[in-house]
Amino acid sequence: MIAIADNLNTRNGAYIDALIKRDKKALSEIIEKIQASGADMINVQCSLDGTGDEDMLPWVIDILSDQTASSLALDSRNIRALEKTIPLCKKPPLVNFISKTEPEDEESLLSLVSGSGASLVLRASSGTIPSSLEAKLQIIEELLEMANNADIPNERLFADPSIVHISRGMGQKHLVNSHECIRVLKELVEPPVNTIAWISNISPGMPKAVRKPLEAMFLAYLAGAGLDAAMVDVLDENVKKAIYLIKSFRDEIVFSQADIT
Repeated sequence: MIAIADNLNTRNGAYIDALIKRDKKALSEIIEKIQASGADMINVQCSLDGTGDEDMLPWVIDILSDQTASSLALDSRNIRALEKTIPLCKKPPLVNFISKTEPEDEESLLSLVSGSGASLVLRASSGTIPSSLEAKLQIIEELLEMANNADIPNERLFADPSIVHISRGMGQKHLVNSHECIRVLKELVEPPVNTIAWISNISPGMPKAVRKPLEAMFLAYLAGAGLDAAMVDVLDENVKKAIYLIKSFRDEIVFSQADIT
């Protein structure tokens, strides 16, 4: 299980404040906490739609590269920002994401990922997130074909079933179909494709005391379907324990009672 820290996102007020003020010290302190959590990868989001990312994303990545050896995920809709930022990464990053509607210049994104050796998230979305298993699989199949045609092999692709809030509308149906989507992809796609999910997306709108235990349980639920990578709050103890146990059960780390207690 690849634990990807999602803490550098637009919902994090302290992080966004550091970006607005270009406060390198405050940002470095946030990064230090994430690094100490043991995250395998750090996702970086500077905006929701890519506005201003060509200036802000390279600034954040430059600071991150000085502080951590962790792999990085670049969460941006801005192709120019990605062109400027990918060369700053010490390792080929994970680009998050392509869907049926984003970005508009999909050919440029696929060419950039292909030529740089980066990996790519394929998100099951076509403007709206489909609620049926069949629709999710159809979108991912189409995106897989596009990526493969651009000479991006499956080993560098991460299929995302698109997680929605459990408390809204058909949330439960979406989540069940996301679980099944991961299971089907792991069983049927050859050569194998990686799977990924943004776990924190399940809990917005829920009471604060419920959110993190809910995310930890949902992570375990998707792990049972074969999930390869998870975007999570790596600073939360509930989530950290879930990651530790999943890695232990998969024999990815050596279990120690002292670690879990």
